[in-house]
Amino acid sequence: MTHDDITADAVSGPGGTPPGPDAVRPVTSHADADADAGSGVPSPADAALPPELAPAALTLFGDRLDLAAAYAELLATDGVVRGLIGPREAPRIWDRHLLNCAAVAERIPSGATVLDVGSGAGLPGLVLAIARPDLTVTLIEPLARRTSFLIEVVEQLGLAKSVRVFRGRADEAASGSSGREPISGDVVTARAVAPLDRLAGWSLPLAVRGGRLLALKGSSAAAEIEEHAEVVARLGGGEPAVRLCGVGVIDPPTTVVEIVRERMVGPPRPAAKKRARGGRSRRG
Repeated sequence: MTHDDITADAVSGPGGTPPGPDAVRPVTSHADADADAGSGVPSPADAALPPELAPAALTLFGDRLDLAAAYAELLATDGVVRGLIGPREAPRIWDRHLLNCAAVAERIPSGATVLDVGSGAGLPGLVLAIARPDLTVTLIEPLARRTSFLIEVVEQLGLAKSVRVFRGRADEAASGSSGREPISGDVVTARAVAPLDRLAGWSLPLAVRGGRLLALKGSSAAAEIEEHAEVVARLGGGEPAVRLCGVGVIDPPTTVVEIVRERMVGPPRPAAKKRARGGRSRRG
């Protein structure tokens, strides 16, 4: 069976959480690190947790910090080789990616079901699954090479009991396709996927009524809200709000746009054909 066959449905790997590598992995030799960098070969040393970030990482991941370190190493090596993250991002995996995503967990209720739209390399969905074992997470991603990576990571980290991979678009997940049942969740997450109007159109249909979209944004958050608030309202969303996550833990904190799904708005219905007198449709 190929990966394409496997990812046609929601999939994950075997259960059980194996011990990960040491949370803080020192660079054994600057010469070795320089040699790896010069050769263009990804180095596991790039995934080392900087000592100054260790307190924040311990706060956000707790006793699953070793599991986060294992994921960081997979991103810095296989993730770079397969083009899921850029080589220049590898040394910044902890501050720019893992800690930034893990901080969002504070906005998610206990035991929630989370759908991560456009998951890519698993950000933020896999990070949240690692930081919060009480969550049930579905990673939604349409591209085969990315879903293949996600499946392998889920298997290697032993996250099958809480994480599954859905190969397809967000609208396919919401409506169901190829014999699959529609899926929905308490929380929908997305990071660097699309402007707020398009993202809300894809993501809000996946949230249950009263559920919420948590969109990780940067400095554009307030401007996007001002520009797209009317579209969000037409889609059934409440007033978007900017939330800062990880205040006092990471610097800068993570900026999140939070939208509650207040109304269930379906797709527009096709216009009815006009009928002539006598009840028959008019002919052209």
